[in-house]
Amino acid sequence: MTTRKKIRKQGPGTDSTLLFSVFLLLGIGIIMVYSAGSAVAAGRYGEASYFAVRQLVFAGMGMGGLLLLRQINYRLLSALAWPVLGLAFLLLVLVFVPGLGVTVGGATRWLDLGPVNFQPAEYARFALVVYLAHFLSRKDRDMEAFWPGVGWPLAVTGALTGLLLLQPDFGSAVLLCATCLVMLFVGGAKIRHLAMVSSAVLPLAGAAVLLAPYRMRRFMAFLNPDADPLGAGYHINHSLMAFGSGGLAGVGVGGGYQKLHYLPEPHTDFILAVLGEEMGLLGVCVVVGLFCIVIWRGLRLARNVEDPFASYLAFGLSASIGLCAVVNMGVTMGLLPTKGLTLPFISYGGSSLLFSLACVGVLASVARVHGVKPVALPLPGAMRRESARGEAAS
Repeated sequence: MTTRKKIRKQGPGTDSTLLFSVFLLLGIGIIMVYSAGSAVAAGRYGEASYFAVRQLVFAGMGMGGLLLLRQINYRLLSALAWPVLGLAFLLLVLVFVPGLGVTVGGATRWLDLGPVNFQPAEYARFALVVYLAHFLSRKDRDMEAFWPGVGWPLAVTGALTGLLLLQPDFGSAVLLCATCLVMLFVGGAKIRHLAMVSSAVLPLAGAAVLLAPYRMRRFMAFLNPDADPLGAGYHINHSLMAFGSGGLAGVGVGGGYQKLHYLPEPHTDFILAVLGEEMGLLGVCVVVGLFCIVIWRGLRLARNVEDPFASYLAFGLSASIGLCAVVNMGVTMGLLPTKGLTLPFISYGGSSLLFSLACVGVLASVARVHGVKPVALPLPGAMRRESARGEAAS
């Protein structure tokens, strides 16, 4: 039989490592938004600090939300799981209402809220994690069956994904599906069920790429960026130029060249490329390391808490942040086809920043309620059953 480690009493939990890493990422982000977006802001709005000032406001609001969520017991989210999910559907539908939805570049992804635009896809990811954590914590015994164990969460995710594809927002749709699959895997879904679903979804994703000429051009540019350097390959070529120009230590903050109307959207989707040029490989490694710490602390929290809902919630929120960061980094480095996803905590954008900090606030709430303690059991879903089999064998 395995023995439990002694729990060292620490009182109310505060994961200082998690919060400090997030604050560092937030500070780096504000600096880089000012540096990367100054030329674009000066050209569009006549004020170089336009994006940086707004990002500071968003950061202040996000920090307020983080502190508020830390003080609220996370269990309230379990009781409100269905209303939280229903609001996600409502917001995704409202973007298609004339006068409310905002269309930019052929995509209708934002709601007009007066002084700011709100992107419901960011909230939808948060809502889906809350719903899945609620579902998995109550339906663990059913996860070996396809219905309702796997089928119902997939149906909900499919409905959200369909609304995202109508905008269209292919990147957020892929991220939503990936988050669902990893949570179902941890929740104990059988590999053959997930493989069956994946084998059905992949052809649909391929068809979505083939039927949309701009997605096909992006995919071909991913395979060979030099084939169309002034067209579909323009983004990734200039992103790689920025990384190459940065070298080991970078050219210095503010001294980057690619952000001067060469690299499209340098303060949002491709901000990591500007960071790589100005802070070099060392700066990129610092950012990647901070993200690794954030994800590690979130997964450690999921591993150590005894409440199944808290465990799934912490895992899902950590996975959502991590997947979004990995996809953005992969795109800017030419490892993935171009998608319109921001880098959490760093890219300019109120919706992304607010909900990234909201995720951290919920993680902080879990840590506050349970304390930060080195207990190893119980495990969620499939891992719990594997542990039980190991104990029985011993």
